[in-house]
Amino acid sequence: MSLNDRIANDLKEAMKAREMDRLNTIRMLKSAVKMAAIEKGGADAVLTDAEIEAVVRKQVKQRRDAVDGFEKGGRPELAAKEKQEIEVLGAYLPKELTDAELGALIDAAIAEVGATGKAQLGAVMKAVQPKVAGRADGKRVSAEVGRRLA
Repeated sequence: MSLNDRIANDLKEAMKAREMDRLNTIRMLKSAVKMAAIEKGGADAVLTDAEIEAVVRKQVKQRRDAVDGFEKGGRPELAAKEKQEIEVLGAYLPKELTDAELGALIDAAIAEVGATGKAQLGAVMKAVQPKVAGRADGKRVSAEVGRRLA
């Protein structure tokens, strides 16, 4: 089952179960996917699973930024709503890498590049990004690479 079909099925299930918060989040996602498809190739365009995952990652990033803003602004109820939406959207992304898995990938990239210090951070990031491929946040990867090269 494609990711697009899965989103459509989850939308129907949320409607039947009357789960309004989940339903609204999936509707927003479906709308964002449709907008991306229109931008790609017009009204009849269909996105691949990888392109849909990119849209989902973008939506999650927007919500994480909103959570930060709401927490800084003293609005914990709105931050909690955004966190719940992140949880719903997370179901459409591949499983996040554990710290140990990420560390192993970074160590392999450091060895592959032959990096010895922070000056090679860019080269290590370039080598590790394709291996991580959306399974870890870029900030997290960058911080860990920087820590290991220090």
